[in-house]
Amino acid sequence: MVQRVSEASVSIDGRVAGEIGAGLVVLLGVGRGDGEREATRLADKVCRLRLFDDADGRMNRSLLDLGGAGAILCVSQFTLYGDVRRGLRPSFTEAAEPPVAEALYDIFCRELEARSVHVETGRFGARMTVSLKNEGPVTLMVET
Repeated sequence: MVQRVSEASVSIDGRVAGEIGAGLVVLLGVGRGDGEREATRLADKVCRLRLFDDADGRMNRSLLDLGGAGAILCVSQFTLYGDVRRGLRPSFTEAAEPPVAEALYDIFCRELEARSVHVETGRFGARMTVSLKNEGPVTLMVET
């Protein structure tokens, strides 16, 4: 899930682990069957999504077009794979196993940085508090 923000932060145990000004918050869920190819393709797509306004107020600019004026706050989010079609307790059977998910989360963040995107993160597997100001609001589900 990708959200355009004017500012965002993630805290762990009351301490800020990562924060950005204008940019994108990426809540990254990794599913069974995802691999390095999907992580790389997703990083390429996210940094090139045209979600920022141009001079005419149209969403025509990407994070890369902003240069150093934008960043990504990436937070691992296995609950995106929560399935509640049956019952009231979410099932997470479609989420990747933690070691696989963490490795792909790291690859995704490194791929963004390789494209000259400033990336801030939380901590994989930690209980986190995410604060953000969704700008627009713009929120998209982006899948590979």
